[in-house]
Amino acid sequence: MAHHVSAPHPAPPPGPGTDDDRSHPRVLEPVLLVVLVVLAAVGAVIGIDLVSKLGISANTSVVGALVAMLIGRIPLGFLRRMRSVHRQNLAQSAISAATFASANALLTSVAVPYVFGRKDLVWPMLAGAFIGLIVDAWVLYRAFGSRLLPADAAWPPGTAAAETIKAGDRGGRRALILAGGTAVGLAGTLFSLPLSAAGVAFLGNVWALMMFGIGLMLRQYSPEVLHTDLGAGYIPHGVMVGAGIVALGQAVHLLIGRRERKRQAAAEETRTAAVLADPSVAYTVDERALRLSLIRGYALFTAGAVVLAVLGGLIGDMSPLGIVGWVLFAAFAALVHELIVGLAAMQSGWFPSFAVTLIFLILGLAIGIPSVPLALLVGYVSATGPAFADMGYDLKAGWLLRRDHRPWDPFEREGRRQQFLAALVGFAVALVVVAVAWRSYFGQGLIPPVAKVYADTIKSGLSDPDAVRTMLLWAIPGAAVQLLGGTRRQMGVMLATGLLILTPQACWLVLGALVVRVGYRKLRGPAADEELNLVGAGLIAGSSLGDSAQILKT
Repeated sequence: MAHHVSAPHPAPPPGPGTDDDRSHPRVLEPVLLVVLVVLAAVGAVIGIDLVSKLGISANTSVVGALVAMLIGRIPLGFLRRMRSVHRQNLAQSAISAATFASANALLTSVAVPYVFGRKDLVWPMLAGAFIGLIVDAWVLYRAFGSRLLPADAAWPPGTAAAETIKAGDRGGRRALILAGGTAVGLAGTLFSLPLSAAGVAFLGNVWALMMFGIGLMLRQYSPEVLHTDLGAGYIPHGVMVGAGIVALGQAVHLLIGRRERKRQAAAEETRTAAVLADPSVAYTVDERALRLSLIRGYALFTAGAVVLAVLGGLIGDMSPLGIVGWVLFAAFAALVHELIVGLAAMQSGWFPSFAVTLIFLILGLAIGIPSVPLALLVGYVSATGPAFADMGYDLKAGWLLRRDHRPWDPFEREGRRQQFLAALVGFAVALVVVAVAWRSYFGQGLIPPVAKVYADTIKSGLSDPDAVRTMLLWAIPGAAVQLLGGTRRQMGVMLATGLLILTPQACWLVLGALVVRVGYRKLRGPAADEELNLVGAGLIAGSSLGDSAQILKT
């Protein structure tokens, strides 16, 4: 994605919504910590309830921000500190971390061995999934702000959260635009219109989202127009395999390629002037630190896989060579899964976690991994990715809220550290909620749908001999599109993501919003970006509120 560099925004005057000192608020402040724990518990309950009953997971970060704003307006002296936009950012970080951790990482992972018929492996799977979750978030925390995962990339839900917090703090016309967008997004959920798709289109990378919209359109209309369902028969998975392999190669090339380093060095000369004008667009993680983070991430994923293998009893069921191969493959799958999911989330706000996990499941079947080790591997891999993407959203929100602070760099680094600690609070609360609630939910037959798909696929195996052939065939166009788009646009990954999602009319909302975005920017110039960001943030916020409210229906 081409970096959009804007002039530095004037810092707002000190007031109840701003921090006038040089230190960033800390998670261990007593009042703030209580707020974080309570919000995380609410988010965790919302997460497991929605994913088990409806098969969806809501982005509750905006909900957390709104609740923190309301707490700050309570006329009690010790609560006035919650008017700080940075404390509100920590609140939304904790609740969103708890929501995604409980739903997408922990409950879904432990459901795989449960549905597979191995209830005895639920607790080992919970331990392994929690380790994977922590490593997942740590890698993003260490890599955010690098050339691979830049802070000034799209990260649309993060932009939405930041715009919500800023509008609530400053009020005026910004608040009215945001409120209008929120009302429209909330109304859309009543009519089952995915208006968050349009909101994302106002915030994300245009090229990535264009391919996403095309993928959605092909999925919806291919049976009628092409007389072939492009969402069936492992076609989208094949596209994702090709695009994912190329995306991984592009990431490696970005890290170690000499030609890429020379090109980037030339680009840095141009970027230096922009950094002098706005220090917040500078990379805070260099290539060496990024490489070390990814290497250490792989080592930590390997350690987590060893723990899971021991607790899951694989030591006695597999040969020593088989155990070593399983551990290394599980760690590799976890790292690749989080990178592909993170790159897609960075550009579009959508993360194809289910699709990428299913790809590794199929690869595991193809290379002959036994069913029980494969069930544990799938649970381990599925625990990574969502937290990676979610932390990217949260750090993006924090970056937008902190970018006017001077001196910027130390404040930004401390802010990221506090956000990571807030996420750890959310993860811990999510672990407790899932540990307490899984028996009750599973006993009632409330199983995350994707876990059933994983378990059923493992049980049936690759009964269709054409499945691998189909995936390899469709991997070719996926790889070609990904190569064409380059590292920043992730066009192949987003095309595959669109092919995997069957949401009626979402394609028209995405493509229509892109047309409006391009046309409005031609009319209004650069000033259009701020207004469209607010509208997009409002649509996403309203849709998130609507999704979260569905817990009342269930």
